[in-house]
Amino acid sequence: MNTSSVPHDPLSAARRHWDHRGWSEATPGMAALTSVVRTGHVLRARVDAALEPFALTFARYEVLALLMFSSARALPMSKVSSRLQVQPASMTHTVRRLEKDGLLTRLPNPRDGRGTLIGITDEGIALVNAATPQLNRVFLDLGLDTEQAELLISLCGTVLDHQPREG
Repeated sequence: MNTSSVPHDPLSAARRHWDHRGWSEATPGMAALTSVVRTGHVLRARVDAALEPFALTFARYEVLALLMFSSARALPMSKVSSRLQVQPASMTHTVRRLEKDGLLTRLPNPRDGRGTLIGITDEGIALVNAATPQLNRVFLDLGLDTEQAELLISLCGTVLDHQPREG
């Protein structure tokens, strides 16, 4: 058999190396994490390609969509950060870029004279509405049926629930 025609499977090779080093107990976890990270990179590239014509990253799209879906079309930045599970510093950077591009604006919080809300502009709403069909094409073509997608969501939720809490 000509082994040069057999594609190299780096994950199988990594599993063999882990086992050979005596780390067999950790092998399934290493393989799972590596698979999720690599799959994340592939999916992120597909999402980026879908959103590129709209000059959006997925992070920027998520902020705009969350604001568009909120009843007041505005939320405190801390709530946006929390709901999207993004560090406040990253959220501040994303919000500044969206504000600079005219896709969101800062508004006084009517419940708290000192607080500020971030709100989506009409241009931001139009952009989310234009970009969503392209993004939905990616969502519809993951290579998973509905049951598999739900299982993946459940498994990811289990991993996220297992993470140590800060504080």
